[in-house]
This record gives sequence, C-alpha cells and structure tokens, in this order.
Amino acid sequence: MNDGSDNKRRARRLEHELPVAYRSVGSFLTDWATNISHGGMFINTRTPLPIGTDVKILLQLPMLEFPVALSGRVTRVAEFDNQSNVVPGMGIQFTDVDPSKRQQIEALVKRLQRELGS
Repeated sequence: MNDGSDNKRRARRLEHELPVAYRSVGSFLTDWATNISHGGMFINTRTPLPIGTDVKILLQLPMLEFPVALSGRVTRVAEFDNQSNVVPGMGIQFTDVDPSKRQQIEALVKRLQRELGS
C-alpha cells in the first residue's frame, strides 16, 4: 500500500499473496490479496470498486480446509497507471470480524511472517 499511511496502521500486516473471491452488487470476482491483517486487506486489481462499496469476501487461509467468509468495505483505491510504480487495487476494511476469525487471520499472519522471515 503506497499511500504513506504505513505509520497509521495498528495491526501487524503480512505481505503475501492469498487467493480471494469477493462479491458486490451482483458481481463475483477473484483476485489476489497481497497484504493482510486481522483488520483488513489490499486486493491487487486493475478494476477496483469505488470507495465505500460493501463487499462479501471468501478468503482461503492455508491452514484451514474451507474459506473464511468476511464482510468488508472499500476504504482506499489505487488506480492503475502505466507510468508509475503504484500497485493497482483497493484497500478493504473488514466490518464483521468475529473473535474466532480475527484469531485465525492473526495466527496466519504471525505464522507466515516467521516462516518467510518477514
């Protein structure tokens, strides 16, 4: 996430690609989440949804047999631009993370950071 807001983050984040499917207003899309924490994620896409859009997310965590279903809202958009190094996509803030899902995501972030040495 290249907007200089790294110092505003309160949650440990993982820079790692995870498959993600999401739905909003009748569309069902699949992309890659490239940055995740228990509070949200960044989805790499050249066609981000508008800020404020509510989305339903299915996130496949490596340690779980079935995807985790989450709700979120688009809070930031980075548009595709051939002339810059900005990664296109959208920042999603989770809006319904219950304690169990939050713990699963945080455990994944911690485990992969240890394994990847990040």
